[in-house]
Amino acid sequence: MAAINVTVWNEYRHERHNEQVRGIYPEGIHNAIGGYLKSAGGFEVRTAVLDDPDHGLGDEVLNSTDVLIWWGHLAHGEVRDDIVEKVRTRVLDGMGLIVLHSGHASKIFESLLGTKTGALKWRDDGEKERIWVIEHGHPIADGLGEYIEIPKEEMYGERFEIPAPDELVFISWFEGGEVFRSGCCYRRGKGKLFYFRPGHETFPIYHQPEILMVIANAVRWAAPAVGAGAAYGRVAPLEPIGK
Repeated sequence: MAAINVTVWNEYRHERHNEQVRGIYPEGIHNAIGGYLKSAGGFEVRTAVLDDPDHGLGDEVLNSTDVLIWWGHLAHGEVRDDIVEKVRTRVLDGMGLIVLHSGHASKIFESLLGTKTGALKWRDDGEKERIWVIEHGHPIADGLGEYIEIPKEEMYGERFEIPAPDELVFISWFEGGEVFRSGCCYRRGKGKLFYFRPGHETFPIYHQPEILMVIANAVRWAAPAVGAGAAYGRVAPLEPIGK
């Protein structure tokens, strides 16, 4: 089976300007995630950041990407509209998209879901979070127990202003009593989109094995069965009748 071509995109601002975040992710969040995927096997991984030419998402990159992972927070507004439209078109054509944490407010997430707010409750007190698995048979939950526990995390709470997910894999609970739809699957055109809530930059979320396992599972789920280098679930094309 051929490898899945993954591009891990990161705004890469916190790590460069915030000493605390740089201490947690000295090589950037994109390399923390990308490094895990490389070690897991079955993935060809490249990284891209906001300040790269074309945000690192030029035609050559996008056309050879099976699944794009997106992390942004401070600079959603700096992402060029023409690049967003190119990403949107690729998703509609079959590229998978994994949107992490505060990427709920990104232009690409809003464009694909048809919402301009993605509004939610939030509180950054470093609370315990339990991410409950509510669909154990879903491939994104493969290998997990009943829940993932994060010792300290930023709270996101309902109401989360998004369309109802096609499939809801995870629900989060926080010490303050709030709950949140934290693992949401969508299909847009030929592409699959997964929103995964954990990932506040001041906590070592992307060093936690269960979180990284979910991301890897989501990449496999979102990868197109047939496409530009896509491998997961690849099937041979049908022969014409009578050939």
